[in-house]
Amino acid sequence: MWASTSVAIALASISGSVWADGILTLKSENDIFASGGDGHYTNGLEADWSFRPDRDHWTRALADAIPGWSAASLDGAAYRFGQQIYTPEDIDQRKLIEDDRPYAGVLYAGLSLFDDEQLVGWRRTSGVYVDVGLVGPGSGGHTVQQNFHHLIDSDEPKGWHNQLHNEPFVNVAYQTAWWKQGQLGPLEAEYGPSAGLAIGNLYTYAATGLGLRLGQGLDKSFGVPAVAPSQGSRIFFEANSGFNWYLFANVEGRLMAYNMLLDGNTFEDSHSVDRRPWVGDAQAGLAVSWNRWQLTYSSVWRTHEFETQDSGDQFGSITLSTWL
Repeated sequence: MWASTSVAIALASISGSVWADGILTLKSENDIFASGGDGHYTNGLEADWSFRPDRDHWTRALADAIPGWSAASLDGAAYRFGQQIYTPEDIDQRKLIEDDRPYAGVLYAGLSLFDDEQLVGWRRTSGVYVDVGLVGPGSGGHTVQQNFHHLIDSDEPKGWHNQLHNEPFVNVAYQTAWWKQGQLGPLEAEYGPSAGLAIGNLYTYAATGLGLRLGQGLDKSFGVPAVAPSQGSRIFFEANSGFNWYLFANVEGRLMAYNMLLDGNTFEDSHSVDRRPWVGDAQAGLAVSWNRWQLTYSSVWRTHEFETQDSGDQFGSITLSTWL
């Protein structure tokens, strides 16, 4: 938690002198925002710095090296830093709970590249996401959860000695979405399909989905906030554009070929559960922007991720963004 906050403060302090103007976003994902529980995906914190690269920025050379991309087509980039915490449902037991998911902390840093194409009546958005990080004790998951529970006088999590071992990871993902633009009475509307792919030793999966946005000022802000396992999303809204808002909904299905957080460590014996190959998400929320600020809330309902899971999961996400 403190690591993410420190990075956010550092980004804010140097953004004006080193990087171009951009958007600083702080995101918190937690099951308490939706279900009031404390298990499975129990907490996620992320700091995101989104900006439009200058003509000679190093990310344009990287875009040139990606098949189908070019330096000229790069419309945005983002740096990300975050931590995620996963636990079984019952955190009061010290013994290994064999039929529930492993304890795991994830610490990561990431780079996102974005390409937007606007045509008559529709637009296409694409993103490439690269993440490097660490799963295991070195991620600090145990320390953050233990200290936070002590702060709020909640039950101490007792099973972290069963967590996954330290293992570095590299993950690369690609996603594209097609948005049909129109009107629904006095409101602006966008809807359309999406497809994505992730490869790495943290996650490997293929995904497809369908999204909807409905509100006012959709041309001044766009995007449906990503939630784990997606590691990034386009955070953009125009500064000083007055008051705008939109409702959004999204459904996504994933064919999961690998998930270290369920399958266990790649190179060492560790706790694991039988992963389900098909996982589905339903997401709904609201985004409100005012001049240089945007606030977003979304709730996510997720189907069973492993065979011995008693029920699906629900968690919420809150993001606060500002132009700097």
